[in-house]
Amino acid sequence: MRLRAVLFDMDGTLLDTAPDFIAVAQAMRAARGLPPADDEAVRAVVSDGARAMVASAFGIDPESAEFEPLRQDFLERYLDHCAVHSKPYPGMPELLKAIEQSSLTWGVVTNKPVRFAEPLMRHLQLHERSAVLICPEHVSRSKPDPESLLLACTQLALQPAEVLYVGDHVRDIEAGRAAGMRTCAVRYGYIHPDDNPSHWGADVIIDQPLDLRQVLEQALCGC
Repeated sequence: MRLRAVLFDMDGTLLDTAPDFIAVAQAMRAARGLPPADDEAVRAVVSDGARAMVASAFGIDPESAEFEPLRQDFLERYLDHCAVHSKPYPGMPELLKAIEQSSLTWGVVTNKPVRFAEPLMRHLQLHERSAVLICPEHVSRSKPDPESLLLACTQLALQPAEVLYVGDHVRDIEAGRAAGMRTCAVRYGYIHPDDNPSHWGADVIIDQPLDLRQVLEQALCGC
């Protein structure tokens, strides 16, 4: 079936959002008189969400009594700082332009809450270009469940087999496969050193956004 749309995960796939997360974590540590955390340790767990980033930045067990206040502080600070340093990955603007010029549709399906995702897309002037933005609030089950991807297909009036889903975490690939989509794993995202995208079962793996252009050209010509 002909490819008609490309859907992206947000953090670590479409956008490099780690600098803002790291800035928030470092500000929290500084406010508490603590030395800076390891930037790369925080970056490696961005795709696992706020709980993982707070646990990494503070070396704290999520089950401890001190954890939830830290997580709430992290989220409140991030709401005011989610679009300061974040930007598309190098090559992503050119890739999105190529997608649009190929008369393909593109959109975003993310586990990032809508209160962060929407202002970030607006700040980067991507909200009017993205045909769909699906966040956890729009579904009852987040990735790796395929519900969010299937909702995107419904909103786009497309069959899953007409869609390619691109992500930087195994749950992205699991969700895409469960939805019946073609899948693409990226090596440039927020991948833990012990993880390996080659083991996720994706249809294709890329090292940088522009690598996807050749994949799309092959899909469109049936090569």
